[in-house]
Amino acid sequence: MRTLTRKRQLLYALAMPLLRLILRSLWATYRIEHIRGEEQLLHIAGTDKPVIPCYWHQHHFICAQYLRRFIPRGIKLGFLISPSVDGEVPARVARRWGAQVIRGSTTRTGAQAMRDMYNLIVKQKVSPVTTSDGPQGPLHVFKIGDILLAQLTQAPLVPLSYAADRYWQLRSWDHFMIPKPFARIAICVGQPFAVAKGIPAEDLEPQRSAMQTTLLSLQQDAQHLLQPPLTIKN
Repeated sequence: MRTLTRKRQLLYALAMPLLRLILRSLWATYRIEHIRGEEQLLHIAGTDKPVIPCYWHQHHFICAQYLRRFIPRGIKLGFLISPSVDGEVPARVARRWGAQVIRGSTTRTGAQAMRDMYNLIVKQKVSPVTTSDGPQGPLHVFKIGDILLAQLTQAPLVPLSYAADRYWQLRSWDHFMIPKPFARIAICVGQPFAVAKGIPAEDLEPQRSAMQTTLLSLQQDAQHLLQPPLTIKN
């Protein structure tokens, strides 16, 4: 297993300013033409009530950047990032934004990661961002863990999705999307989804299925927003 050696630490320290410059430059070219449902997040930003923003793993590049806008507005964002060396760069980026970082994995340190997120939500009012079909898929299958976390903490899930008219797509399990320069983008935010207490874990499938359907629907809505309007010929 790779370790965070001094040489690697120096490399990260030198590379981080360049990475931030690339990300800022790329983001500056994007044209966010539609944001539907933003009032959901604006309302939350005016309170100290935590939520659990959630989106598909392939949408992390844009949705995380979009949520970053709400840190100055009062939403205390948190990100669950792998404890491995590979997670060091995104962890530093998130901390630079002013977000909380939870170093853990739902596959390797699942119970500990769940406890850490529970404590952050309940005690520190942090809103941890989750990629609901990650970290290993299957693609677009909403994991029950997010439902359990929402039920335990009574923090509502807030679904997000986006679409771009042009993008690169990686050959990974999640088909990770990176919009190309000057891409047109639409973002959709869904209504908060609360999970009632008292429902046994084995009976939470309807809630899991509902959130999966919601995210898929928001994805389609964002795609439709980018389609040109129909012209009617006389």
